[in-house]
Amino acid sequence: MIKLGKVPIGGRVMIPSSKSQTIRALLIATFARSVSVIHNPLQSSDTEACLSACRTLGAEITFSDDGSFCTVDSRNLNVKGKTLTIDTMNSGTTTYLLYGLLGTLDAERITLTGDEQLNRRPILPLVNAYRCLGMDAELSGECPPVTISGTLLGGSCSIECRTSQYLSSLLLSLPLAEKDSIVDCPLLYEKPYVRMTLQWLDRQGIEYSISDDLQHVEIKGGQHYRGDEVTVTGDFSSASFFFVMAAVTGSSVTVDGLDRKDVQGDKRILDVLSEMGCTVKWDGYSVTVTGPEHLKGGTFDLNSMPDTLPILTVAALKAETDTAFINVANARIKETDRIACMRENLEALGAEVTELPDGLVIKGGARINGAPVKGFKDHRIIMAMAVASLMCSDALTIDDESASAVTFPTFFRLFESLKKEN
Repeated sequence: MIKLGKVPIGGRVMIPSSKSQTIRALLIATFARSVSVIHNPLQSSDTEACLSACRTLGAEITFSDDGSFCTVDSRNLNVKGKTLTIDTMNSGTTTYLLYGLLGTLDAERITLTGDEQLNRRPILPLVNAYRCLGMDAELSGECPPVTISGTLLGGSCSIECRTSQYLSSLLLSLPLAEKDSIVDCPLLYEKPYVRMTLQWLDRQGIEYSISDDLQHVEIKGGQHYRGDEVTVTGDFSSASFFFVMAAVTGSSVTVDGLDRKDVQGDKRILDVLSEMGCTVKWDGYSVTVTGPEHLKGGTFDLNSMPDTLPILTVAALKAETDTAFINVANARIKETDRIACMRENLEALGAEVTELPDGLVIKGGARINGAPVKGFKDHRIIMAMAVASLMCSDALTIDDESASAVTFPTFFRLFESLKKEN
C-alpha cells in the first residue's frame, strides 16, 4: 500500500528503455543462432520473463557490470526432442511473440504458461492461425496455458488482430518457416507496434511485402536472423506518465532519452496533450511538456495507442469540458479490463464517468478528492493513479504498487525526484 498527496512538480528525468523493443531484440538475438550485443536493454519484470524464456531454450545471456548492455550467445540453442515448460510470468508480449518461434526448434512439446493475469489473456486466435501453418496446440478454453507441438511449415492464414501482438508474432516467426507464407488480417488494431516489428525485420534484411494498411503480408520462408549489435531506445509508454504529471499540475517536466523519429505508437500522446492545451518542445533527444492552467476536453481515438488510456483518463480529470476516449476496446484485453478498472477508480475520486463498449467519457470540471483506489495488479493503472494524486484535495491510497515493476521498476523513485519543496 502507498499513500500519496498533492505536491508541486517540476524538473527532468531520464526515461527507461522500451519494453517492446527490448523483447523484440532479445527474441531475434536468441533465434539468430549467433552472438549479439544489446545496448540499453530495459531490466524489468516483463523483460526478465523474456530473458528467462530465452535462457530456457539454451541462449547464454550475460550483462555488463553496470547493466548497460547484454551479450546474447545463441549458437548452442538445442531443444530438439525435448519437453519444456516456459513461464512467461506477466509478459503477454513475450508469450505472443515467442509462440510461433517455438515451432522452429523441433522440440517435442513446449508449454507456455504465466501468472494468473496472463492466463486470462486470449491466445486462441493466434493458436488457430498457427494451426494453419503446421503447428498444433493443446489448451483448455481460449487462454494459456497452451502446449505447443509440430513444426512451423508456413502457408496461409487469416487472423483478426485485436492485439497487434498476434501479427507481430507471425511477422517474427514466418521468415524462419520452411516455405513462403501469406497472412491476411481482416481486423488489425495497434498498427504502430506492427511497424515497430517491421523495422526489426528491415534491420535483419528479411524479405517480405506488405500492403499499405498492413493487413496483407507475404513472407518468404527459409530465411535466417543474424547476430547484431543494437541500441534500445527510450520508452514513450513510460514517458507518458511524466508528460501527464506536467499537464495536470500546470508545471514543466523534461524527459530525456527519447527519439522523435521512433515509430512507437504512444509517442502520439504528445499530440493529444497538445490538443488539450499543453506546450510541447523538443530539443534533440529531450522533450519538455508544460501544462496550462486548465486543460481542454475533446474526443480522441486511442486505437493505435491503447496503453495510454489509463494515464490520459487522469489528464481528462483536469479538463474543463468533457473528454471522450474511443475506439479502444483492445484496452479490455490487457493485464486487466482497463476500461472498467479506470472507470471504477475515477469514480472513487469523485469523477463522473460513462463507460462505453470501446472507451470512456469523463465529465469535465470535476472536483477530485483523495480516496482509496485499486492497482488491480496492473502497472499502468498503478502509475496512472499515482499521477492522479497530484490533483486530489486529500491523500490518495493505492492498495498495492508492486506491479509497477513489470515495465518501470524505478517509477516511484523518479516520481519522488520531481517533487518540489513547498
